[in-house]
Amino acid sequence: MRARRLTELSPAVAEAVAGARGFIFDMDGTIALGDAASGGHRALPDATALLAAIKARGIPLRVFTNGTAKPPAAYAASLRRAGFDLDDDEMMTPSSTAAAWFVRQRIGRVRVLGVDGVAAPLRAAGIEVIDPAADATGVEAVFTGWFREFTFPDLEAACGDVWAGARLTTASHVPFFATANGRAIGSSFAINAMIGAMTGRRARVLGKPARTAFGEACRAMGIARADRRRVIVVGDDPALEMRMANNAGAIAIGMTTGVMARDGVSGLRASDRPAALLDGLEPLRALFG
Repeated sequence: MRARRLTELSPAVAEAVAGARGFIFDMDGTIALGDAASGGHRALPDATALLAAIKARGIPLRVFTNGTAKPPAAYAASLRRAGFDLDDDEMMTPSSTAAAWFVRQRIGRVRVLGVDGVAAPLRAAGIEVIDPAADATGVEAVFTGWFREFTFPDLEAACGDVWAGARLTTASHVPFFATANGRAIGSSFAINAMIGAMTGRRARVLGKPARTAFGEACRAMGIARADRRRVIVVGDDPALEMRMANNAGAIAIGMTTGVMARDGVSGLRASDRPAALLDGLEPLRALFG
């Protein structure tokens, strides 16, 4: 489906949105931007009204950020301060999906290269979390996330685990994300590059755009597998939200309010193209009155 531009939705996409079984929204660059001055977020136009209207219809939603600097509840609190009506359990991070994946894989001992926000959902799921540079044996997986404090001893410990057979996993493997001050570097991308260079292993992504991430969001919303094609994924990153939606057969709606540029969409591969490309959320909000 060719991407629509500006504030226009094709009849087919508008019908799909109106009949959606659930919504997955990205956070940064889609419904809000990080506000360095306040240390929180500021809502983008029409975002708070759109999410409120969806909830008023009884349609489940999740705000899914690829950031792991904070636990999901802390992100939810920041969005509430920005004006959103959002419960803690309506917020997800890659650590949320990673915790569920580790449990399903019966992995119970994980070295986490990340701040407390990376580790908190794993601990809540009953997983034993090994600190970044701690001496440990029997580590079953290494999980990387937001970690600007990364040190050489952390690298040595993680490489030792991987050489010993631990699985290398990550919250995210994208180099940049959108903030109010422009693009910022994703720390896990840099960490993965270092571990990969030393071990020859490629990190398995458990956040967006992985199918694991989409499936866990749908399970959290109570959406049956047969209805997952009727989920609307709204985001600003072709390689994250658009790819996740297209790979799962869901509806991808792209936003130019973050890292996606309109003049670059035509050059994207099919898996990364949105079904509709919008400059703001007003066309979606209008569908819900």
